[in-house]
Amino acid sequence: MIASYHPTLSEYLAHNPGVEGHGPWPRVHLVTDTWLALISRLPLSRWDLLAEWADGDKVMAAIRDDSDGAVAVLSLTTQDGRFPSLSHGWPSASRLERTIADLSGLTADSLGDTRPWLDHGTWPVQHPLGAATAHKPGALPLPYAFLPVDSEGTHQIPVGPVHAGIIEPGHFRFTCFGEAVVRLEDRLGYTHKGTETLMAGADLERAARLAGRISGDSTVAYALAFARAVEAATGTVIPPRAHWVRAVMAEMERIANHFGDIGAICNDVAFSLMHAHCGWLRERVLQAAAACFGHRLMMDRVVPGGVSCDLDDAGTQRLRDLVRQLRPRFEELVTLYDSTPSLQSRMLTAGVVQPEWVRQWGTGGFVGRATGRSFDARRSPGYEPYSQLDFTVPVRNEGDVNARVMIRIDEVHQSLSLIERLLQAMPPGPIHTAIVSADAPNSGNRHGEGVALVEGFRGDVFVSVRLNANGTIARCHLRDPSWFQWPLLMAAIKDCVVADFPLCNKSFNCSYSGPDL
Repeated sequence: MIASYHPTLSEYLAHNPGVEGHGPWPRVHLVTDTWLALISRLPLSRWDLLAEWADGDKVMAAIRDDSDGAVAVLSLTTQDGRFPSLSHGWPSASRLERTIADLSGLTADSLGDTRPWLDHGTWPVQHPLGAATAHKPGALPLPYAFLPVDSEGTHQIPVGPVHAGIIEPGHFRFTCFGEAVVRLEDRLGYTHKGTETLMAGADLERAARLAGRISGDSTVAYALAFARAVEAATGTVIPPRAHWVRAVMAEMERIANHFGDIGAICNDVAFSLMHAHCGWLRERVLQAAAACFGHRLMMDRVVPGGVSCDLDDAGTQRLRDLVRQLRPRFEELVTLYDSTPSLQSRMLTAGVVQPEWVRQWGTGGFVGRATGRSFDARRSPGYEPYSQLDFTVPVRNEGDVNARVMIRIDEVHQSLSLIERLLQAMPPGPIHTAIVSADAPNSGNRHGEGVALVEGFRGDVFVSVRLNANGTIARCHLRDPSWFQWPLLMAAIKDCVVADFPLCNKSFNCSYSGPDL
């Protein structure tokens, strides 16, 4: 029997022209029949779901072909507020479609799990991004129906949403047989900020500030994704130097977070020495960021049109000195990690993620790369200046805690080298150009809709922007990599003992705030 042929996304787009005014990748508007035909072909394809969201009466799905790196947005006008669910082809669509129902009131047909996700029953309005915003009485959270486990001898352990340490709120419901975890289910949404509602009608400056605060440890990644989406929507070409300064900030954010994660993971197995030394390394990076860019987290430094501050000669020299100081100290810690049996005994084979889970969920970042998936948005689809830089995307196949630590270690090495090359080859010139308003003269290059995919330290950050005629935000959607990582943590902990959860959880280090929007 000859296997049925499934076209690449590029071939599909060649026969389905996109709508005008969408950049840098096409948006194809489908009718219900072609949307259903798409769903039927998903199990045969190598297409990954990047994001799914609602915009008015339309549902939008951003997809990427893992075989050729092509990216597109598919849209569908809903019928009476309903649309066919993508969750049967992409399990990752389930929580996204539950969120669409909470925020916009659009309903996915045949969605297996229809429980509210972000809406805990305490909002003053229903469907804040939809046409109806009817007030609801009461302020107490509604009960949440955790999935049952009908097995004799099991018991439940509720954890959170308030935790013992300084950590964002999230609830974890363990169902256990003795110490073995039979099922773990998470409940998020406690840090919902209404960011996408706040963005509607905001000018670009305010919207950029909101984007950079979706998840504070990824402020550069989010600001960069938002800026690139706006630039794609307006046809803005930024100065070359701005791309390079942005990349320096992004790599500094990456290594600072990786230092923090490596230390915290070791601390969860009582190896506080690594925690202390990694904390020192992270602090050195943050101090350098403050000295060079005026803010420890580099918040509000990446803006639409470029960057808000330049890197002068003194800052360049400080960063070169920083790399020279960090590299030998970090190598010593890597040697310590590799040569400590008590660490290895806890890390190896703990919290294993299976390759098929990564494929089904399209999981990126160090979680995906530790399980054999090489996707890195800097490489594919790629963006400036990384197309001009040679770097390795580290990949491992074990899928356990140790593999996720080693991916972080490998990425620190790559980022330190990237910073050196960025500083050496950084072009001179301006760092910012104005975003032209649609009602300004010579604004014929305006698109109006733009999307961007950027590699943050956790993985790929996706942003979609639609602008009003006056340049304000009509709709902005921001998707955190943790949307596709939290469910894999729930699966990886199954059959582990309860005491391994803090270690596995930290090895994922999913964002609470990012998916809570």
